[in-house]
Amino acid sequence: MCGRYSLSKSKEELEQRFQAEMLSELKPRYNIAPTQLVPVVTSQSPKGFSYFYWGITPEFGKNRPVAQKLINAKAEIVNEKISLKTAFRQRRCIIPADGFYEWKRLGKKTSVPYRFTLRDDELFSFAGIWEEYEAVNGDTQHTFLIITTTPNAVVSEINDRMPVILDQSAEKKWLDKYAEEDDLLNLLNPYPADSMLAYTVSPLVNSVENDSPSLIRKTSPVDQHGNYTLFG
Repeated sequence: MCGRYSLSKSKEELEQRFQAEMLSELKPRYNIAPTQLVPVVTSQSPKGFSYFYWGITPEFGKNRPVAQKLINAKAEIVNEKISLKTAFRQRRCIIPADGFYEWKRLGKKTSVPYRFTLRDDELFSFAGIWEEYEAVNGDTQHTFLIITTTPNAVVSEINDRMPVILDQSAEKKWLDKYAEEDDLLNLLNPYPADSMLAYTVSPLVNSVENDSPSLIRKTSPVDQHGNYTLFG
């Protein structure tokens, strides 16, 4: 699964990379988590950034453990599962990022966080789908899911799933409202392993309360208890 990611670039860098306008200011984020409001670009409005909640809204999510939240959609079933297929056909989006996190399990209670980036540390996007619904107070709200696929050789050392990463060419196809289903499904593959890097980061990333530049820096492998490990 994909449960945390970073977006530490500037507003200007995002606007240039995605050729879309951002009307509000952007604060660099180093530890984005489910239920948070983050920028996306949709197939309905490809020339501007929208702000959607990841998975579910904070109001809905505060009474449920993170493990029960729907934050990802599997590429293998996104066009078949009743709860996903309409969004796949009609409501696609891309989610800007510059890295994501996964945890390598070393035991029942021990894990080490890793950050994954592209080799040149450039911006990229995840493939996503989104939903619109009316909240209890009558407001219209939007949520999105990140699509995951089987891992490449870099990610498979840590996890059995990875987010679908799109390059600029694939983004245009994913946001094309008239794209054929088979062409869309062909985009949902593991990103080339030789174009990615992985490195260990601070266990401070474990807490969603932490969101600082130190979280994306390479550190010696340390588990969540602060113990140095032999695994890199």
